[in-house]
Amino acid sequence: MKRRTRSGFSLIEMVIVILILGIIAAVAAPRMFDTAEQAEINTTRQQLAVLRNAIEMHRAQNGTYPANGELVTAMSDMLNGPFPQPTIGPVRGLTGVYYDTTTTSAPVVPSPDGKSGWAYKPHNGSLKLNLDPSGSDIGVDW
Repeated sequence: MKRRTRSGFSLIEMVIVILILGIIAAVAAPRMFDTAEQAEINTTRQQLAVLRNAIEMHRAQNGTYPANGELVTAMSDMLNGPFPQPTIGPVRGLTGVYYDTTTTSAPVVPSPDGKSGWAYKPHNGSLKLNLDPSGSDIGVDW
């Protein structure tokens, strides 16, 4: 009696392999997505720190903070590359700057419309992400 040689996998073997891969994906996927979100938050924090340092360097060199409407052009000499875009939340990818023109010493207040990535106050040089702290999905004070 001759034995038949198999050429391929049976349906049961294929189902078992697919189930094992599905279980691995279900365990690994949340960790990968959480890592990507944390990397975006860290990137935006670093961009904010670089911008704040550049604003202070501008003040040290010129005696004043960049004026209303001039932050992006004033930072072009201080930054190595284009003006950064936030990478998180509802302001992701927005390069514009909202200018808080109040003359109090309080920190910058984000714009009510949220159409700009950054909020800047020329009076005291404070800079934040243009997020409403009470309604932000990020949940931290930027």
